[in-house]
Amino acid sequence: MSALVEVKGLAKVFDVSAPWLNRVIERQPRQFVHAVDNVSFSIQRGKTFALVGESGCGKSTVARLLVGLHEATRGQVLFDQVELTGALKGPQGTALRQRMQMIFQDPYASLNPRWRVSDIVAEPLREHRILTDDTEVNDRVAQLLQGVGLSASDAARFPHQFSGGQRQRISIARALASQPEFLVCDEPTSALDVSVQAQVLNLMKDLQQERGLTYLFISHNLAVVQHVADDVGVMYLGRLVEVAPKRTVFSAPRHPYTQMLLDAIPDVRMTGRQRSPVIGEVPNPMNPPTGCAFHPRCPHARAVCKAERPELVVDGDSQVACHAVQQGWL
Repeated sequence: MSALVEVKGLAKVFDVSAPWLNRVIERQPRQFVHAVDNVSFSIQRGKTFALVGESGCGKSTVARLLVGLHEATRGQVLFDQVELTGALKGPQGTALRQRMQMIFQDPYASLNPRWRVSDIVAEPLREHRILTDDTEVNDRVAQLLQGVGLSASDAARFPHQFSGGQRQRISIARALASQPEFLVCDEPTSALDVSVQAQVLNLMKDLQQERGLTYLFISHNLAVVQHVADDVGVMYLGRLVEVAPKRTVFSAPRHPYTQMLLDAIPDVRMTGRQRSPVIGEVPNPMNPPTGCAFHPRCPHARAVCKAERPELVVDGDSQVACHAVQQGWL
């Protein structure tokens, strides 16, 4: 099976310096944040690749880089063998954008409160000139709303008249309007109640099977990832530390950070197994640790971890960036 999306050495650096005059007066240097640093992965057609990690690790920045909301500092994003760097702004950009859409985290902020649902869902249809006749547009909007579990009559209402779960369904309907092949889902259920999360996730899985959709799924919740993902990439402070099939991540995690995240999941079966508590906090990304960024929190850290940054290397069916794994003391 061919990869629909390939990410190669992707990096994004943000300039977070104070204004020029402040820097001159206070004699401050310019400051930069390496939000994403040398990230590489691929997503097979019809599959779900999940990016997981604590808040601030760069997951959402990767999502925005893939759909062109941020411009990469370096690296490549290939979509169906077409390099997106610059292509989204060129003549083929409209066609490419039609094939990829994004579902945002907050259903209360991602919908225009002044528009009726009919206008929100119909905008991609009109913008990409998929349909132009008003009757056909209205019929298509009704089909899309019914396809995500809403009623055709909901098209006449405003976003504030819906619950959070219903708003996220509207967001999904809007994303599906342009008949995309690839959906970037940036924590689409984190703002929802647990029962509603399950409904939305099941809806997304059903739509994937019906339409052959490919997902990049961003989440900090490994329980959600276990439900939806085929492959998992674990991020820490802007870099991938482990990439593996879902079954490997949950049955035999290799990186200490992945193990720590899994131990943070509540043990509902009460198996009584030994669990390692989550220790420490994510370092300041403006002043990251030397060597392996995880070493201040890692129980297996040694001198080499503080001095040298590990590269992502193949380890069985996984890719792991860890000196302890590579040198065999873990």
